[in-house]
Amino acid sequence: MVKNGDAANNQNRRDFIQSGIQYAVVSGLTSIAILGCSEKKEEEKEVSPPEDLMQEHGLLNRILLIYDHCKFSLVNGQSFDPAILLNSAGVIRTFVEDYHEKQEEDYLFPRFKKANQLTSLVQILKQQHDAGRAITDQIMRLTRSGTLTETENQRMIRLLTDFNVMYRPHEAREDTVLFPAFRKIISQHEYDSLGEEFERNEQKRFGADGFETMVGKVAEIERQLGIYELAQFTPSV
Repeated sequence: MVKNGDAANNQNRRDFIQSGIQYAVVSGLTSIAILGCSEKKEEEKEVSPPEDLMQEHGLLNRILLIYDHCKFSLVNGQSFDPAILLNSAGVIRTFVEDYHEKQEEDYLFPRFKKANQLTSLVQILKQQHDAGRAITDQIMRLTRSGTLTETENQRMIRLLTDFNVMYRPHEAREDTVLFPAFRKIISQHEYDSLGEEFERNEQKRFGADGFETMVGKVAEIERQLGIYELAQFTPSV
């Protein structure tokens, strides 16, 4: 026979154990949630200013491939909608020139000049930014009519060639020389702060998913040209 006191004590022990289990579960879930948030914040911090700019170079490279394809079509008399070039140049103007290059000109170039480092390189890069904008102006002007004359075709071939011939070594030099050197001329605090500022600038200008939206636009242009599928570029060996 269990006495009333013993029953009460047993119930108290059961209640205590049950409360302990519930507390442990809740604490564990809370810890996991906090850890997840911390890991997410840590992941967000991992994208440094140069890495951010290099990702955007990947987008530029996809436009260069589009320009290559359109130039090949013009050289071989193959027709395509000039709006494809207009839309591609629009991405170059909006995202690459007015945003990406502006970031470089506002945040990187002045710091190299102040540190008296790579000043000749910075000067050439800025000159090439200006030349690229002039070429983009001409590409957009030629394609707005919706048709290209034979003379305009030849002019477009020259413009696409000049743009790509300049920008491939341009971005390669930034990726391999300028961006790696940038970390060495500023403090860790300034480095981290710039990463956050780059993110704020992108969101302010293009929204929360600005880069992804631009990638989507480029992918759609690639589909229109039939060059989206990566596997088609694998050679037979």
